[in-house]
Amino acid sequence: MNDQSHAMDFTGRAVLVTGGTRGLGAAIARAFLASGADVLVCGRSTPAALPSAGGHEAAFRAADLRDPMAAADVVAATAERFGRLDVLVNNAGGSPDADAATVSPRFVEKVVALNLLAPFYTAQAANLVMREQPGGGSVINIGSVSAHTPQPGTAAYSAAKAGLLGLTRALALEWAPRVRINHITAGPIRTENAAALYGEDDGDAVAGVVPMGRLAEPDDVARACLWLACDLSSYVNGADLAVHGGGEVPARYTVARRPGPLNGHLDSNNTHPLSSS
Repeated sequence: MNDQSHAMDFTGRAVLVTGGTRGLGAAIARAFLASGADVLVCGRSTPAALPSAGGHEAAFRAADLRDPMAAADVVAATAERFGRLDVLVNNAGGSPDADAATVSPRFVEKVVALNLLAPFYTAQAANLVMREQPGGGSVINIGSVSAHTPQPGTAAYSAAKAGLLGLTRALALEWAPRVRINHITAGPIRTENAAALYGEDDGDAVAGVVPMGRLAEPDDVARACLWLACDLSSYVNGADLAVHGGGEVPARYTVARRPGPLNGHLDSNNTHPLSSS
């Protein structure tokens, strides 16, 4: 059996994390830095502080990845700075809620561009670098449970994230074996803006319908990225790795056990409201 004790050591490897200046992206960047990697993060504006760990700090480049030329430029900058590009984590994304009946075409185009087209453009540029270097490379697309179970107000976002999952599977067919493409389905994550996303209780009520009993911490997803990028997963390609704590307890189960005239005897611990991410 091969010695795999250093499989999570990324010393000498270069990583690009899009949207890596805050929240989940910053946690992913720190995880790779702590494992010895050289990391470049990008965003549309310069952050007050860059992710750091293990005595190393991430490099930064401003970019709007919805522009194909900007996506190619940030990939080229990473390869030029570090001499190679081993891992791309397509993390940048998101969208405010919007009513599908009245939302503007411009809004839809921007949401789809950020959550689907930008990862495509960036992966396309990364593949050109990775396929020519020894060891190839790994692309990890950060998706959402919204791709599988949309909630009201997220039509454009959910469609784009479903597209990202489809894109992952398509690219996995085309670019292997030199470049592996995988996807993470992330559930609710406790970040600095959790209150805005999941309620003023910072997601405690939402955690009640997650089988694991809590929201994900950013490091939960970051560690999954390390595994998908390392040699331990060298045969994993086109996968959708669920990092959502088991999903959500179905609404019919929650409602049926809510105290009321017919079932008031049930344990009140089963009365958490249902929410989606």
